[in-house]
Amino acid sequence: MEENKEKKLEAAARLLEVMTTLRRECPWDREQTFDSLRSNTIEETYELADAITAHDMEAIKEELGDLLLHVVFYSKLGEEAGAFDFGDVANALCDKLIYRHPHVYGEIHANTPEEVLSNWEALKLRKKNRKSGTLGGVPRSLPALVKAYRMGEKAAGTGFDWEHKEDVWAKVREEIVEVESEMRSGRKADLEGEFGDLFFALVNAARLYGVDPESALARTNDKFMRRFNYMEEHAAAEGHALHDLTLDEMEALWQQAKTEE
Repeated sequence: MEENKEKKLEAAARLLEVMTTLRRECPWDREQTFDSLRSNTIEETYELADAITAHDMEAIKEELGDLLLHVVFYSKLGEEAGAFDFGDVANALCDKLIYRHPHVYGEIHANTPEEVLSNWEALKLRKKNRKSGTLGGVPRSLPALVKAYRMGEKAAGTGFDWEHKEDVWAKVREEIVEVESEMRSGRKADLEGEFGDLFFALVNAARLYGVDPESALARTNDKFMRRFNYMEEHAAAEGHALHDLTLDEMEALWQQAKTEE
């Protein structure tokens, strides 16, 4: 166990040394700033998400490394600015984790994941969000679907939630009615707002039933792509472009794609 720990510490030290060398000797690395790295960091996060979705352990390892590079790079930039270094980042994270796990490091009891999450959100609000409020910690640049989920989750941590999860469906039905009403009115701006309300209600329904809406939609996107590609390939094998087929013919290929999955 001690040997394994030493090996990990040596790997971390090696990575920090490599970063120092690259920052000093590589023209590209020398020019990077917090702002220039930002978009790449977002891209690397999505690549890790793809690897996780595929359950590809080798790809997950590689993408974690790419993301770790960004953590080390930002830490090096902070060190050069005299603001913080990698040690400060790691220690601040340790302090935060200990503070937010009083059921492990303190006297608080939490026997279920739900109790842990409730305590976590309450502690975050108490320490970090006194000025910005409960929702202040939700990043503004999050994708809308993820942001809706996080806002619903944080609001629920304060007790603002449906008393029974089944009650959310009344809200979903209400929003569907309002979408249909706006469709008939022809007011496009209002229709967009009502669709937004419907999506938000559905995201909260997913949350209440323990479903990650981002993962659920990604799964459906992949399924649609597989089936649509199947339709195109089989139409091409018969010498047709997909748009040459009737809707009934396309539906038949769609059903065939479903049966062969």
